[in-house]
Amino acid sequence: MPAGVDDHVGSAEASVSYEPLRRRVPKWLDRYLWFFENAIEDAVLGLAGSLPAGARVLDAGAGEGKYKHLFGSARYTGLDLAVGDQQWDYAGLDVLGDLTRLPFGDGTFDACLSVVTLEHVREPAAVVAEMGRTLKRGGRLLLVVPQDWEVHQAPHDYFRYTRYGVRHLLEQGGFSEIVVESGGGYFRLMGRRMLNGLQFFKGVAMVPGALLLLPGGLLFPLLDGLDRERNFTLGYLCTAIKR
Repeated sequence: MPAGVDDHVGSAEASVSYEPLRRRVPKWLDRYLWFFENAIEDAVLGLAGSLPAGARVLDAGAGEGKYKHLFGSARYTGLDLAVGDQQWDYAGLDVLGDLTRLPFGDGTFDACLSVVTLEHVREPAAVVAEMGRTLKRGGRLLLVVPQDWEVHQAPHDYFRYTRYGVRHLLEQGGFSEIVVESGGGYFRLMGRRMLNGLQFFKGVAMVPGALLLLPGGLLFPLLDGLDRERNFTLGYLCTAIKR
């Protein structure tokens, strides 16, 4: 299933990509406004850098394979069902396949990543179990799931996850040493939603819309330290070890 959906707003029929804008802003501003996306990229980079040369890595829900270049010294396998985003080019996939029935033997991989994909599968427990089955004992998993996100890539959008729900899935799937971290708190979430709101203002209405929404979008993230519990969040970054 698709990965990288966190860069879009709106439905599958009318999605708006932030990628062109992200390429134009300074890196510090990109990291400030797209905190969750940068946290994901940092986590994937950390996983890639921790693996020995030749390690076998499964990208479960690789989409267009946006993380493949980070695993240059590893034996990377990108798998996807290729039904998520009609605008994407899935030609670079290594395997076209179903995440609930991975076409690999037990203990094939040293590591697995699955980035904002689990919301797009009808049987998430089966998918987590399959990722566990195909990992070697002691193999590492990086799993990223959304909690507060709009409907996207319809109709293949089924679930949102709490920290407790994703921990339960990982425990049932044969994982231990589970760490679940939020991708920001209430104020980062509100700042993102202010920016999301700009899509509803067209033409001359864009100016008053920007005056109304941009201040909150830019300033709310500064207050994120006030939210200690982080029950409001865009999503979770999870790491775990195959038992």
